[in-house]
Amino acid sequence: MRTDNGRPTPLAWTLVIPLKPLARAKSRLVEPFSALGTAPLRPSLALAFAQDTVAAVAACPAVRDVVVVTDDELAGRELAALGALIVRDEPGTGLNAALTHGERAVRALRPKAAIAALNADLPALRPAELTAVLDNAAQFPRAFLADAAGIGTTLLSASPGTELSPAFGGASRARHTASGAVELTLAGVDSVRQDVDTWEDLRTASRLGLGPRSAEMFRRSAESPA
Repeated sequence: MRTDNGRPTPLAWTLVIPLKPLARAKSRLVEPFSALGTAPLRPSLALAFAQDTVAAVAACPAVRDVVVVTDDELAGRELAALGALIVRDEPGTGLNAALTHGERAVRALRPKAAIAALNADLPALRPAELTAVLDNAAQFPRAFLADAAGIGTTLLSASPGTELSPAFGGASRARHTASGAVELTLAGVDSVRQDVDTWEDLRTASRLGLGPRSAEMFRRSAESPA
């Protein structure tokens, strides 16, 4: 479909965000605190990352709605309060199964929905940068954005009528390329690439500018005796 000026009509995207139970999330962030017995800060960081990610997605004009696939009751309540639709992780068998389940839930209601899978740990995410990525992705049946390390994937998109076929985890950039998805090579979208698995990742994200919840948790972590 095209607008009156002949340009393609922008897609209205549904973003599907998987989130594992907070007690098991972000295991690589535990190290600075484990020796001092303050590891409970880690689930709070994971929740803050997800909250700032969902808030930024909800503020993106290219996004119609946000679906979070999770079994965590606290995260479900907090993210629903930000406007996300919560879908239970019924498969319970990992990230890609959760994304496929979320995709099916969306397309059971809207078979021709444009869908993108997005990581839940993008605490510096900017709506304008996400819009640029989605607008670029709309040109292809399937497309993806590599993470800042150039090994993984932070976003995978599927146009209406196309299956998402997620292959996240580890060296997913190579797997998504092999599956036929087009790699998006945009400049100026660092906030969409910068996921957080380690403390160095978090420091890098902080230099981009963390969302308010993540910034507060980062401040608290910096004040820890660790």
